[in-house]
Amino acid sequence: MPPPFTVTFSAGTSGPWHIERISTVAGKGLPAATHLAMTDMPDATWRLRGVVSHPRYSTAAELKELAGVQAGLGRSEAMCAALIPIRKSQTWWSMAQDERRAIFEDRSRHIALSMKYLPAVARRLHHARDLGEPFDFLTWFEFAPEHEAAFDALLVELRASEEWKYVEREVEIRLTRTG
Repeated sequence: MPPPFTVTFSAGTSGPWHIERISTVAGKGLPAATHLAMTDMPDATWRLRGVVSHPRYSTAAELKELAGVQAGLGRSEAMCAALIPIRKSQTWWSMAQDERRAIFEDRSRHIALSMKYLPAVARRLHHARDLGEPFDFLTWFEFAPEHEAAFDALLVELRASEEWKYVEREVEIRLTRTG
């Protein structure tokens, strides 16, 4: 496994991704911007940092299954993307990890639901809570335009799960590649 690395999502007036819309799903939103880059831009309207590190709620069998079907990021046909920052409640974080895992997968079926949409939708999770960021997780998704309806269906299923009762802040940023 590669070592952890930090990614900074910077929103502003330039970048390889055009922001189509920023929608507040729960809690406080984010300021408007027209473009997004995965670099720290000095003139950014806002920045969100996260660390790509080891999986935290996945079993070895789930990781093996995901590795067999999950597509990589940066595919030429994946002209659409979404960045979804989420912050969960203190109630969530006060639970033991096995209690969170039970909600995450045993009852909400987060991984099982997501598997139905692979490899059409690629994703990478960034942990931000330990960095003192305003969100706990930043999830980056990429998909081809013809898979946008499938991505929307995935979001509907996940947001209807028990796990989402613990989400107190969520913003959905939809993007298209500019080049």
